[in-house]
Amino acid sequence: MMEEEELEFVEELEAVLQLTPEVQLAIEQVFPSQDPLDRADFNAVEYINTLFPTEQSLANIDEVVNKIRLKIRRLDDNIRTVVRGQTNVGQDGRQALEEAQKAIQQLFGKIKDIKDKAEKSEQMVKEITRDIKQLDHAKRHLTTSITTLNHLHMLAGGVDSLEAMTRRRQYGEVANLLQGVMNVLEHFHKYMGIPQIRQLSERVKAAQTELGQQILADFEEAFPSQGTKRPGGPSNVLRDACLVANILDPRIKQEIMKKFIKQHLSEYLVLFQENQDVAWLDKIDRRYAWIKRQLVDYEEKYGRMFPREWYMAERIAVEFCHVTRTELAKIMRTRAKEIEVKLLLFAIQRTTNFEGFLAKRFSGCTLTDGTLVRPSQGSLRHEKKLESPPTSTNPFLEDEPTPEMEELAMEKGDLDQPKKPKAPDNPFHGIVSKCFEPHLYVYIESQDKNLGELIDRFVADFKAQGPPKPNTDEGGAVLPSCADLFVYYKKCMVQCSQLSTGEPMIALTTIFQKYLREYAWKILSGNLPKTTTSSGGLTISSLLKEKEGSEVAKFTLEELCLICSILSTAEYCLATTQQLEEKLKEKVDISLIERINLTGEMDTFSTVISSSIQLLVQDLDAACDPALTAMSKMQWQNVEHVGDQSPYVTSVILHIKQNVPIIRDNLASTRKYFTQFCIKFANSFIPKFITHLFKCKPISMVGAEQLLLDTHSLKMVLLDLPSIGSQVVRKAPASYTKIVVKGMTRAEMILKVVMAPHEPLVVFVDNYIKLLTDCNTETFQKILDMKRPL
Repeated sequence: MMEEEELEFVEELEAVLQLTPEVQLAIEQVFPSQDPLDRADFNAVEYINTLFPTEQSLANIDEVVNKIRLKIRRLDDNIRTVVRGQTNVGQDGRQALEEAQKAIQQLFGKIKDIKDKAEKSEQMVKEITRDIKQLDHAKRHLTTSITTLNHLHMLAGGVDSLEAMTRRRQYGEVANLLQGVMNVLEHFHKYMGIPQIRQLSERVKAAQTELGQQILADFEEAFPSQGTKRPGGPSNVLRDACLVANILDPRIKQEIMKKFIKQHLSEYLVLFQENQDVAWLDKIDRRYAWIKRQLVDYEEKYGRMFPREWYMAERIAVEFCHVTRTELAKIMRTRAKEIEVKLLLFAIQRTTNFEGFLAKRFSGCTLTDGTLVRPSQGSLRHEKKLESPPTSTNPFLEDEPTPEMEELAMEKGDLDQPKKPKAPDNPFHGIVSKCFEPHLYVYIESQDKNLGELIDRFVADFKAQGPPKPNTDEGGAVLPSCADLFVYYKKCMVQCSQLSTGEPMIALTTIFQKYLREYAWKILSGNLPKTTTSSGGLTISSLLKEKEGSEVAKFTLEELCLICSILSTAEYCLATTQQLEEKLKEKVDISLIERINLTGEMDTFSTVISSSIQLLVQDLDAACDPALTAMSKMQWQNVEHVGDQSPYVTSVILHIKQNVPIIRDNLASTRKYFTQFCIKFANSFIPKFITHLFKCKPISMVGAEQLLLDTHSLKMVLLDLPSIGSQVVRKAPASYTKIVVKGMTRAEMILKVVMAPHEPLVVFVDNYIKLLTDCNTETFQKILDMKRPL
């Protein structure tokens, strides 16, 4: 029975100790243990097998059992201690909770006492301040009432005085009084429902209306719209009237200014009527002289009559500008056929001078205040300072002044007159001169004619002076005519941008494009050494004719210098044309920028450069042709021993040493194009050399060795070609070296294949494939022909 009870107890205990996975994981994290007994999946059989793995280990069973019993007793003691401890903790906790509840009750009682005392204190304060608040409220209402009553008294008295002063035209007193009455009236806006207040407000408005009409009548009497001005200076009455007009409706002030300005300019409209001789462009100075005298007269007679903030002098000048622009536009439309470029430029120059005078005299504030001002037709141009090294020869990279139109040239092409700097951000720019824009086609046509004559002069000068002389600073230098052309372009561009930044700039750009192309054709391409044309391309077959069987007609030293000079000039024109395009885009209106495009002209100069390089390459390449022909005609099967380099190699080297130093020295300023020349020559000469190499047949073993030696000599000369004959040894560009090494190595490999024994055939073919990786059937057949006896 005891054993059954113990078994049931163990089963119940095991049932109790079945913990959830979450609890088991938490226990393992808090109390990590490596003891197998602590594992959730503890297996008693595995554990016993671990303790007694063999039968011999059963001899220690008593010792193991004793250890386990000792461990069980320790666990029982620990459990007993913990259980007793928990019992004591519960008793202590209940005692602490009772003490905390007592303390909370005491604290609550104290808080309630404090709250009762605070409520009593607040009630006492309210009783104390009740009377004070009543007194303060009454005082505030009383003060407001007194102030309002005073304002009402001031308003009533002010309205009476205002009406009386208005009838007596005491404008000086009215100006101060009216402003005060209006300020006081603002305090009664919320009382307009009261009939008396509304009546006073209406009387003020009536007085203002009467004042406006009266002041306008006084000005009409003093400055009648018809007839001449009344003699004598302005009266104090009118000066005070202007102060009153400042307070009245702004339309009164505008009407006064409009009448005065119209009367002040009435004489101008009569003197410079369209049918008067003085109205034409050749006497445009008289218009500006007249307004200058009027401005001086205004300052002397009427400067103190109008308030300074009215800017009457500036308004007179601005209205004069609008009238003048309208009158000039009308008369130029009528007499358009009489407008010549000199007359037009003269008128524009005088007009822009006058606009500069206005900018120095006035601020331009009336142009944007919307008073008596029509929208200005002129567009502000913000000139940018161009920074560049002072030694640059490119006119578009130099510091560009922002000149005002000074005395413009009266002779064709003479644009070198001194110019004065224009004040930056001139608000009056174009206010009059805009009227000339529809007639700028006369200026554009003139520039077209001038540029055409300039190109013809360049052509004539080139024919008269001849090509650049060799062995001088002129050899290979940029032709001076191109610098003259672009300097003229720059002056035209700056001048036109001061006249207009709209369609005329586009028209001028078209003219620029036309003469850039003409310069490229007539001065550059037209002066290249004469060649025959084939499908429009450049060849030198007519020049490269054999002479006495071995010599070839080559370019002379002068012709080589000329080609290099034209190449350098085209390169300069290409770079400068790009700068010209950028500057034109800066000058022209933003909406027209997309129409500025000089890509076609830059392509034209690129074509000249390519043609020049091709001529130089063809000349040197053709000079080497007789030597290569001699190489292919030699009896290579009869060569008995290997010696120094063959005569044809010496001939090729001689031509290279004669031409390349000249070309290099004359292209010193354009090294990249000299590098292009070297690359194009290598790409032309090496394939031609290999072609002639295949013509050398049959070849003996010794002959192949001699050819290999010659090929190596040519390879070394070609590698040294960029600096050949130069005192300064410069490493050849990597791109050029790669081409020479690849091409000449192929020639050497061909000869090595030829030198290889042709038996056994399999070995010969394998050797061919190994040495010539880009081999093909055609090349293989050519090599066999070189080895096969005739």
